[in-house]
Amino acid sequence: MPIISFFFGIIIRMFYDDHDPPHIHVEYQGKKALFDFRGNIIRGDLQSRTAVKLIREWVDLRYRELIEDWELAKQGKEIKKIEPLP
Repeated sequence: MPIISFFFGIIIRMFYDDHDPPHIHVEYQGKKALFDFRGNIIRGDLQSRTAVKLIREWVDLRYRELIEDWELAKQGKEIKKIEPLP
């Protein structure tokens, strides 16, 4: 599963040919969660409020790029890296 971004110890990944709805896999301090592209937690045990806030901010800033990567992944094409939070 390719890492598409990394910032403040937060690892963001996306699977190739993953299931809908479009989402990212997030890991922070050994905890994992799935986030949709609106920044909602689909499932997981990520309990850091700060990390969740940063992930939501990043998703808001990078929404279009996330959609583009999701489409690439669904087609089995190479996923692009996405810039971290500034």
